[in-house]
Amino acid sequence: MTRNTFGKTERLKSRKSIDQLFKDGQRFNVGMIRVFYKTVKQTGIRAGVGVSARVFKKAVDRNRIKRQLRESYRLQKQILVLPDTTEKGLDLFFIYTAQESTEFQELYKAVEKALQKINANLGQSVL
Repeated sequence: MTRNTFGKTERLKSRKSIDQLFKDGQRFNVGMIRVFYKTVKQTGIRAGVGVSARVFKKAVDRNRIKRQLRESYRLQKQILVLPDTTEKGLDLFFIYTAQESTEFQELYKAVEKALQKINANLGQSVL
């Protein structure tokens, strides 16, 4: 049984990296989630999550959704497989776009679809 962790080195925290990802990265929507991703020179996969403070006024609500997004990613991150032909890493950012909070199972399925779509897009770009 493998341990599904989401450690410090796997988190996308740098403002510079996040701004670069939003500026130059590819994006798509899956259900209530907008996903930004970009291949980078640094090895490894780094991920971050965000929720709008305009939509969810209370920090309690924002933090709950962020925890659920991180947990969904943490449990399914093994779905992502970077092509062997590149020595590059991947930066990801999930933004929750729905107007109301949803159940964990819906978030889980949306993150799963997003990761599968990223895999498909990365596989095409290498070929």
